[in-house]
Amino acid sequence: MLSTPLDSSIINAAVTQYWRVSVVELTASTQSDLVALVRAGDARVGDVIAAEYQSGGRGRLARTFDAPKSSALLFSFYIEPQRNRDDWGWIPLIAGVSVTQKLSAFNAQVKWPNDILIGNKKVAGLITEVIGNGVVIGIGINVAMEPSELPVPTATSLFIEGAQSLTRNQLLSDLLKIFETNFKNWDCGSDEIKATYSQMSATIGRKVQVEYPDGQIESAIAVSVSGRGELVLDTGAYVQAADIVHLR
Repeated sequence: MLSTPLDSSIINAAVTQYWRVSVVELTASTQSDLVALVRAGDARVGDVIAAEYQSGGRGRLARTFDAPKSSALLFSFYIEPQRNRDDWGWIPLIAGVSVTQKLSAFNAQVKWPNDILIGNKKVAGLITEVIGNGVVIGIGINVAMEPSELPVPTATSLFIEGAQSLTRNQLLSDLLKIFETNFKNWDCGSDEIKATYSQMSATIGRKVQVEYPDGQIESAIAVSVSGRGELVLDTGAYVQAADIVHLR
């Protein structure tokens, strides 16, 4: 069930007209493909590309993401927020909350800024890119991977966590519907997602090690997330971009 082939007709029939899902067997990266379409003016709001296999999947900070064919749910989608750009830092957090809500049966949590954890192990990650007037969001979820197929020991999959009857078609359609609701509420001015994020956060309230892109490292307690999506530390620092290590 977990590796059942993706079927765009099944997915499109299950989502609202906001979305248009296309499925490809093989691509270097759904994110790169959709970004290129947006830049060429050939993409519309709600366009989604999902792939059975990516040969050059992309993560944050120029990292790669790889998974055996049909073992993961890999997709990217395009939106054009109307809310003030200063608030767009919340968009990846809304995506993370949406995935976490769908995986609530597995006690999933969000780790700032872009990981979803089950039992402190990463089951999903995401990347966001602002392109012109919109944002392309890419999400990768480890679905059917066995332990030997995981990229690192600190990862897990839905299969390992006990999922059996779930299909990737159902998972994708449900995620798009959940994200659409969360995003539209936020885009209309609601900040209810902030409380939801705090409840689902594995980071807020914990001591963390912050590893900045320039090599600087500091340890502090994560106390909240700002209106712009920054991680707020008890030192008074507002973190915009960094790797976060949860400390015991």
